[in-house]
Order: sequence, then structure tokens, then C-alpha cells
Amino acid sequence: MLIRCGYDIRFETETKTAMMAMLSLHPSRHQDLRTPQRLLADPDIPLYQFEDVFGNVATRLSIPPGGVTLSCEFVIEDNGEPDIRPANGPQMPVEDLPDFVMPFLLGSRYCETDRLMDVAWSNFGHYSNARDRVDAIVDFVHRHIEFGYHYARPDKTAWNGYQERQGVCRDFAHLAITLCRCMNLPARYCTGYLGDIGVPAADAPMDFSAWFDVYIDGSWYTHDARHNKPRIGRILMARGRDATDVALTTAFGPATLARFDVYTDEVQSVE
Repeated sequence: MLIRCGYDIRFETETKTAMMAMLSLHPSRHQDLRTPQRLLADPDIPLYQFEDVFGNVATRLSIPPGGVTLSCEFVIEDNGEPDIRPANGPQMPVEDLPDFVMPFLLGSRYCETDRLMDVAWSNFGHYSNARDRVDAIVDFVHRHIEFGYHYARPDKTAWNGYQERQGVCRDFAHLAITLCRCMNLPARYCTGYLGDIGVPAADAPMDFSAWFDVYIDGSWYTHDARHNKPRIGRILMARGRDATDVALTTAFGPATLARFDVYTDEVQSVE
């Protein structure tokens, strides 16, 4: 399966403003590219890329007075397979977990494990194996939160999402991640492209998507509380503890988002 992905995003500023962007593909998907992936800036300004502590590709730039348009387009090959479900088995004890997953058991900026610990154990404490427990968490979050783009706000945490019962895909992910961590299941936040491929087209503007991975029996498995079903054509951009680590753009000063267009479509060729 070939998928054409891209975006066209414009920021307007009155003064020079530093910015960091997480708009590149995750290195794990570079081998699947069938056309070059190149971030373009208009006007043409210097762009500097580096790899962050989570292995994501980040871009630094300085927006000139007036603003900048960031754009990119590429074709990537995907296996067309739905998200893989973990095997059915007992949950790994915390003492047996590898060191590198331990940060994904802890509370973080948008995932307040301390506030949701009682909720998690009262609802999911009776499950004896990891897959059933994660499935129950995803089902709960999917039913608990009403999706709507107008419910989005940048400061909404997992606790807020639980209390308000409204949100966007990142709020579904944050609540599910938090509940998993409360149950000693390492979970990490993911962001990327997820088009309406293999499902009816949504009557809404295309956007980047958020989902999460859970560490079960030695491997990471993808889950999506917003859609609550395995999907195809998921293209990873970045992952971290929560949305703080993988914010699409972070402006270090005033910057107004003036245009935001994202597209993800299945194509038959790279032309």
C-alpha cells in the first residue's frame, strides 16, 4: 500500500520567534519512504534537525517577522495490516520490566497517575492478564469521552478529560495511558498520520492523530482509544511520555497559527 502524506502550516508573527517542530517521520519509518521527505520553509530560512531523547526527529527554526509557512509531502509504503493485538497472557511484574520502560510507568505533565489511581484499580483491578486489562481500559475511555474538535484545549490533562468526559484524540490517549500506568502497564504517547483508509471517510478536516503504545510481554503494542478498533495506514511521527514531549510545534514567543492543512491518502503510484 502506498500513502501520500503531507501538510501545509502557516504561522504569523510580528517579531523574530524561535520554534521547535516535531513534523518529521519517526526514524523507524524512514526505510519505508518511496519519495524524499523534506521539510520546506517559505521564506527559505535555516532549519536544523536533531534527535531528541526519545529518538524523535525535531526541527529548530527562527520564524522571521511576518511569519513562515512549513510544508512537506512524501509517499510512504505501508504493509496495509491492521494494528497487531498482543497475545493473551499474564501481566509482567514490575520487577521484571526492563529499565528502558520504567519512565513510561510514571506520572507526567498530562498523565496524573496520582489522581486516577483509585479510578484505575476500582475498574480494572480484577483483570488477571495484560491484554484483557488494556482492552477494558480502551473500551472504558472510548465510552467515557465524547469526541469533538471544539472540545480541544492545550491545557487539558487526563484528569480533566476524565472529569469533563469530552475531548479530542490526544485526550483519549492521555486518559488511557494514565489508567494503564496506574495498573503498572508501561504506556507511551504517539502522534502521526492516520487517514480514513479502510474506513468510511469522516466528515471533518484532516488532522494529525494521537494514539498510544503499551508494553506487554516484551513488546510494544499499538492501541487507539478514540477509534477503539485496529486501523491500517498508521504513520508514526513521534512518541514520548505525553503530548509535552511530542508537541507538533512549540513557539518560544508569540506566534499565530494562520493555516493548518494535513492530508493522508492512499495512492496507486509515487507520481
